Amino acid sequence: MKFEDLLLEIGGFGRFQILILFILCLPRINLPMHFLLHNFLAATPSHHCAIPRQEAFVNLTVEEVLLISIPREPDGTFRSCEMFSRPQFQLLLNSSLQPENDSVIQPCQHGWVYDHLQFTSTISTQWDLVCERRGLNQATATFFFIGVTMGAVVFGYLSDRFGRKAMLLLSLLCSVVFGMLSAASVSYSMLAITRTLTGVALSGVSLIVLPLGMEWVDVQHRTLAGILTSIFWSVGNMLLAMVAYLVREWHWLLVAVTGPCLLSIVCLWWVPESARWLIANGKVKQAHRHLLRCARMNGRKDFAEDVPLIMYAQRVVLQWEYKKPGESYSYISLFRTPVLRKISLCSGAVWFGVAFSYYGMSMNLTGFGLNMYLSQFVFGIIEIPAKMIMYVLVNRVGRRQCQAWALILTGLCIGANVIIPKPFTSLRSVVAIMGKGFSEAAFTTVFLYTSELYPTVLRQNGMGYTSFVARLGGALAPLVFLLDDVWRSLPEVTYCGVAVCCGSVAFLLPETLHVRLPEGIEDIE
Repeated sequence: MKFEDLLLEIGGFGRFQILILFILCLPRINLPMHFLLHNFLAATPSHHCAIPRQEAFVNLTVEEVLLISIPREPDGTFRSCEMFSRPQFQLLLNSSLQPENDSVIQPCQHGWVYDHLQFTSTISTQWDLVCERRGLNQATATFFFIGVTMGAVVFGYLSDRFGRKAMLLLSLLCSVVFGMLSAASVSYSMLAITRTLTGVALSGVSLIVLPLGMEWVDVQHRTLAGILTSIFWSVGNMLLAMVAYLVREWHWLLVAVTGPCLLSIVCLWWVPESARWLIANGKVKQAHRHLLRCARMNGRKDFAEDVPLIMYAQRVVLQWEYKKPGESYSYISLFRTPVLRKISLCSGAVWFGVAFSYYGMSMNLTGFGLNMYLSQFVFGIIEIPAKMIMYVLVNRVGRRQCQAWALILTGLCIGANVIIPKPFTSLRSVVAIMGKGFSEAAFTTVFLYTSELYPTVLRQNGMGYTSFVARLGGALAPLVFLLDDVWRSLPEVTYCGVAVCCGSVAFLLPETLHVRLPEGIEDIE
């Protein structure tokens, strides 16, 4: 008897599964509030060089002081990173006569003055992460995703070794501790370290939540469960916009997005360990207890009540004989056999492209003509219909086609906005929102698709490996924005090219529509 058959006997999608999925959605809401927090945590408001007070300025207005102290851009705005080495009083007579001699222009010497109308404080204003230090500002997101990358490797292995639930609880506890330490940071170095460690901890949440829920759901409802779980990521997106709008001070913003992890820790008490994992690791008694609990809650009270436990063990454990005594699996196992090797290489490329383009769009809230809070909220809303459409398509068209075309269309939308002129803000916004919808559709599909590609004994290792590759993409995405110094459109062209190429790789993966979850490597090969 396969485990899928056991699920059908106890109710593959009843009250028990719905309760588990709902509880696991709580930490899912919290993930985007940290993963996309950089948009508000490190936002850079309008700024200009600080001008020291001089006696010659006594009778001048603030506007006149700026006029004679700071050069202007061609569009008439004051430059953010340069000032005149000495006051240009002749500009008071004719402000259009900007000095042609660059020798009178120098970098800011006395710090910066920031516009606090939108933000009370951000890490940019706290530690002057602007101009030549702009790279450190973008690096904050990279540090976080480096942590997520490391966490994907660590928790992928640990959850296969010590269980899904225990490692989920550990990752939530660590998220609270390091999240609060980030809020208490007194230096940039402390913030960089604690945000990296927060990324490590949250990676466990991201990695474990979906498989833990999926391993309790039957084949027929697997797609529905995956889509419903992912909707709560979009809810978190919208909540981030509202929380950031209400909390404009970066310390308290970190506290506000970290606090909900405590609720998830409390609710996790009602979530059982994965019966699949327990059986695979020989813990039949515990698995039997959880399966009975599931059967009772789903109204299947007669399940196995009159069957001795030893008979049950024989029926089930023999189906896991592929896991021979003393045999262990690691990330190397993903590349030992031909079919698994191909799956691992191709799925890694797809995950990189999905994460790279998704975070490239998500961290460019001001580039499409909308208010950044509205952009964040709209980007969250558009994800929900995208998920609903994908729920229909992945069951009709299949996982592979949906994965490939969603990612390719994401790249094409990003590329279209390179061509559309800046004044066409409405059109650019529509194309960007469409691209964000395709991007989320690709992300939704890749989680479901990957969890179906790998066998149970390697599923968490497989998810850990692909998550590792994805976080590399997430870590590189913010740094690509620095390429605008070379060519203003180079970041968008890069996102476009990577998305189209990686989307094409998805055509090389096998289809998993209506296929049972593989249990051993032999099922894959």
